[in-house]
Amino acid sequence: MIRTVSAAGALAVALCAGSAQAAVTVIGGGMAEACSDAAIGGESDIKFQQLCTDALDSEFLNARDRAGTLVNRGVLKLRRGTYPEATRDFDQAVKLQPGMGEAYVNRGAASIGQRRYADSLPDINKGLELGLLEPAKAYYNRALAYEGLEDAKSAYFDYQKALEMQPEWAAPREQLARFSVSRR
Repeated sequence: MIRTVSAAGALAVALCAGSAQAAVTVIGGGMAEACSDAAIGGESDIKFQQLCTDALDSEFLNARDRAGTLVNRGVLKLRRGTYPEATRDFDQAVKLQPGMGEAYVNRGAASIGQRRYADSLPDINKGLELGLLEPAKAYYNRALAYEGLEDAKSAYFDYQKALEMQPEWAAPREQLARFSVSRR
C-alpha cells in the first residue's frame, strides 16, 4: 500500500501565511529586553528594530543576550521582508552562540522568504538538532520549504508534526486542510 499526499492549492498560499519566527527571551531590563518583548509579541514596526540596534550599540550584553538580541532584531526584519538584512543578523548570532537553535531556524526562514528552499533545510535541521523552545515553528518552516521543493509528502508530515506539538496553533491546521491523503 503506497500512501500519496498532495497539496490542494499553490505554495503561494502557504507563503502568504508567512514563515514562523522563533524569538529569544532576553531578560534583565533595558532595551534588549524590550527588543525581546517586541519580537515575541509579534511587532513589526521599524521603531522596534531600532530599539534592538540601540541595545546592541549601547548596552553591555553577555554573549547569549547579544546573540539573542541579534536573533530578535532579525525576526523583526523578517516580518518586514528584509531577508538579506535578517540573514546577516542570524549569521552574527550563530558566530556568537553556535548552539542557539533559533538563529538557525530563523536563518532558514529567511531563505524560505527568498524562495531558496533547499538552502533553508540544513539550517532548520540544525536548529531542530540543537533544540528550540518552540520546535513546532521549525517543523512548520520546514514544511514550507518542502512544499517549495514540491515534496508534498514531507511537507504534510511536518505540518502534522507542528500541529501535534502545538495543537492550538491554527497555521499548520490551515495548511493541512489543503492536503488530501490517499492510499494505493
